[in-house]
Amino acid sequence: MTETTSPEDQLALYRRRREESVVQPKGNLALVNTQWVDAQQPVYGVPGVWSPLPAGESGLRVVANASDGIRVDGALVDGEAVVAGKDSVSPGEIVFSDTVTGFVIAGEDGAYALRVWDAASEGIRDFGSIDAFPYNPEWVITASWIEIEGGSTVGIEHLKDEGKPRDKVVPGEIRFTKDGVDYNLAAFKEGRALLLVFADSTNGDSTYSVGRFLMVAPSPDGSITLDFNRAYLPPCAFSYNFNCPLPPKQNRFSVPIEAGEKNVLNTAGALLH
Repeated sequence: MTETTSPEDQLALYRRRREESVVQPKGNLALVNTQWVDAQQPVYGVPGVWSPLPAGESGLRVVANASDGIRVDGALVDGEAVVAGKDSVSPGEIVFSDTVTGFVIAGEDGAYALRVWDAASEGIRDFGSIDAFPYNPEWVITASWIEIEGGSTVGIEHLKDEGKPRDKVVPGEIRFTKDGVDYNLAAFKEGRALLLVFADSTNGDSTYSVGRFLMVAPSPDGSITLDFNRAYLPPCAFSYNFNCPLPPKQNRFSVPIEAGEKNVLNTAGALLH
């Protein structure tokens, strides 16, 4: 194998892997339902009757017959079973059919939802490509990382939350100057890295209207690299069943960032959604 050393080659490999990831059985295009369960109820598209557990317990209860074919953690449900949430030490796994699976996610308010994935979804069937800008070295930024002791709190709105913000802890500030403009960006923790949710003047024109994401990580020397060529579309660009965070005010650029992913296209080259 030849080593990919140029930024263009590295970006091409990254983009191939991105397109492979979104069509996986639990890739972004496979999500066909996210339904919050606050009472005994059916869930669209799958069998069983679902209900919440007592407060403080993780997951959902399902009642089903053996003929429904639901398997929880490998066991056929004939009666009732508990599916532990993703916030549990041992999250539950659900199999509905050869292509349809599920798991339970936890909300910040203590509620739980069933997420349903279909490895043969319409989204996967109709997916063509992820449209993206060519490599643009002007949008590889070396910024300063200013850690905030104890972090600060920023209210982040989400696409489906009707304007109600969720508090996110921001562990530091990202500062840089470009073309005479000073920027001070907020990124919140996402696993071991930081997630920068941003918007710019291309949104709704040449790029996805809601905004884009960029994963970043501070360096020990106090710098942080923002390679906007690695900017990627949020999950809600692939499936309406995701509820994505929206860019906070300080992360909204008035200039076009012509780097990174643009839109999800179908097999005919038109917008998938």
